[in-house]
Amino acid sequence: MTLPVTQTVIPHPDNCTDRVHLTYGDRFLRRKVLTTERGLRFLVDLEHTTSVDHRQGFALANGACIEVVAAEEDLYAVTGQDLTRLAWHIGNRHTPCQIDGARLLIQRDPVIGHMLEHLGATLAEVTEPFTPEGGAYGHGRTHAHEHGHTAHAH
Repeated sequence: MTLPVTQTVIPHPDNCTDRVHLTYGDRFLRRKVLTTERGLRFLVDLEHTTSVDHRQGFALANGACIEVVAAEEDLYAVTGQDLTRLAWHIGNRHTPCQIDGARLLIQRDPVIGHMLEHLGATLAEVTEPFTPEGGAYGHGRTHAHEHGHTAHAH
């Protein structure tokens, strides 16, 4: 049996009939077989490795639409007196970060966690969907560290 194939990411789908739950890491893909909530297996076969965002979708060749939903993952909820300073240190380490009101959400990493506690942060272990801020200029992955056509070294 041949799997349905998608080569198209839809920016803002409004007619999806099924969903696929993916972690932040799993939403960075090029070619992979995925399974939806309803058990449909399909092949994602994109031209380039792509960061697919929460609430985007895949258009299947048969016209069906599969919505992408951020899956729950193990995170730290970071709080503290100087959240701006803590956010700066997280960003300075190119760590994906979700800004969520009076807290920051980051993937659990004991080294980063220890650094943040040393800076006065309080960490709570939580399990919830993770939708970090985009990279520079509001899109892309923070660890990609790409600024357009001109590369630079650090």
